[in-house]
Amino acid sequence: MKRKLGILISGRGSNMQALVEGSRLPDAPYEVALVASDKPDAAGLVWATEHGIPTFAQSPKGMVKADYEAAIDSALRSAGVEAIALAGYMRLLSDDFVARWRGRIVNIHPSLLPLYKGLDTHQRAIDAGDSHGGCSVHLVTEELDGGEVLGQARVPILPGDTPAALAERVLAEEHKLYPRIVAEWLSR
Repeated sequence: MKRKLGILISGRGSNMQALVEGSRLPDAPYEVALVASDKPDAAGLVWATEHGIPTFAQSPKGMVKADYEAAIDSALRSAGVEAIALAGYMRLLSDDFVARWRGRIVNIHPSLLPLYKGLDTHQRAIDAGDSHGGCSVHLVTEELDGGEVLGQARVPILPGDTPAALAERVLAEEHKLYPRIVAEWLSR
């Protein structure tokens, strides 16, 4: 029986699309039960709807964080979600939300963790003179980008690289890495 995955997005959701495509492989251990967003106009919600995936959207504007997260939590649980993948979800989750889903939330981050937690990861890797950038899939904990790393992909930093050029190559690797690692994680 396939595990039910919920995906949280804030934008176009290209990693969400990669996860959906991965869920449609014959041996995939998961199915996408819900795509939820904090932005009701997120392009990824349109894509998900067009592909027959249930969606939920709730803007947090004017809401207390606990009430907003309770609405998301309720939608995930109503859809039977067993695990959550963050895919370009640009809000920090509260410690309480993370605790309720402990061990059942993963994220993809555009650096080789533990390097460059947070934002501007590609610029920081270039500025440091690193030979490689990359991406990491990790368990979500209360510490920003601090959970156990489940898998990584390395991407060479080329002479004269810009953050945008590196980001484009890293994103291509994210689309391969995330569905594979989520499948392995949910098969445990």
